[in-house]
Amino acid sequence: MEINLFKLCSGLKVIGYFMILLVAAIISLSYYAVVVVTWGPELLSGGLHSFLAFFIIILFHFLLIMLLWSYFMVVFKDPGSVPNNWKPLTEEEVLEAGSSLTLSESIEPEAFTSTHSADGRERRPQVGYCSRCQNGKPPRCHHCSVCQRCVLKMDHHCVWVVNCVGARNYKFFLLFLLYTFLETTMDTFILLPNFIDFFSEAKNHSTSPGNLAVIFLTFVLNLAFALSLLCFVVMHVSLLSSNTTTIEVHEKRRGIRWKYDLGRKKNFEQVFGTKKALWFFPLVSKEDLNNMPALRGLEFPTLSDGEG
Repeated sequence: MEINLFKLCSGLKVIGYFMILLVAAIISLSYYAVVVVTWGPELLSGGLHSFLAFFIIILFHFLLIMLLWSYFMVVFKDPGSVPNNWKPLTEEEVLEAGSSLTLSESIEPEAFTSTHSADGRERRPQVGYCSRCQNGKPPRCHHCSVCQRCVLKMDHHCVWVVNCVGARNYKFFLLFLLYTFLETTMDTFILLPNFIDFFSEAKNHSTSPGNLAVIFLTFVLNLAFALSLLCFVVMHVSLLSSNTTTIEVHEKRRGIRWKYDLGRKKNFEQVFGTKKALWFFPLVSKEDLNNMPALRGLEFPTLSDGEG
């Protein structure tokens, strides 16, 4: 009996739906521990402590809203699909379209080898081809065995969001990481005093066992997530600064500058756009989408031969 590994990979989607429920459970637990049990009652205490509680609850809700907003954008946003029968534009077609992009910016130079057949007729540039999708593969595109399709500028398939992370939702994924890290770090610090008092309160029975268990579990979970997320945030900041995906880390050759690395500013704008007002929101302006092909995931500027 042969095992189809691709169908097995598709089964990971089922696990992803459980992960969504797990995320909802952790958020609900944190909300109950921080707002209902710990800091909500402090609003009625009066004085400076009441003001501190108000500030903490406002900040908690702001980070929670941004976290959920970014999360749902990653879950429901298409990471980028290759159009049916996709083919790169030839040099003549680029010029006819009046594109401001140079040939090297729209398509990788090495894709234009042997552009004429033996009888002199022009051929389309040579590009990658996916035998499973039966379609062309634009630069930086990879086939996802879980989603069973090619994804533009694929970074990885994330089981936590039941979706691939690619060109069109990578920004939302990074914001989800950032806001989740900030939220869990904040929860860890504001629950730390209660965690320290856990053992004495449990011994004196000054707090209900249920609330003690909730505070203890919430603190441990948030601490674990904050530490693990710190590693992911640092890793993706490094990838962002060099315009590299998780998959491309294994494709880069040491000692040679990555051809898509145009400098930190341009690398950042290829993911977050040029509108500074939208950088920390899971939104992309239409102007950037129209003017920056990299945000759409089909075309990417590269270093010139002289800069390589």
